[in-house]
Amino acid sequence: MKIKKRFPPSNNVISLAWSDKISFEEITIKTGLSESEVIKIMRKELKPNSFRNWRKRVSGRKAKHRKLNEIRDDYSLL
Repeated sequence: MKIKKRFPPSNNVISLAWSDKISFEEITIKTGLSESEVIKIMRKELKPNSFRNWRKRVSGRKAKHRKLNEIRDDYSLL
């Protein structure tokens, strides 16, 4: 018997991924989906042009990655 992985409703994943203020790490915590799984869902559910626009927007964006978004205090420069 093959067990299918249960995904949350795709409209919830899409709304989380589309938001600029929610990082992929937060999406993983809320839904259990990795960044690559979110990208697959977005590719499947969005129109091709909408997907390309979304990928351009989130690629390299600091807000979509918690590690890049953290404020770092570097006192060694003082």
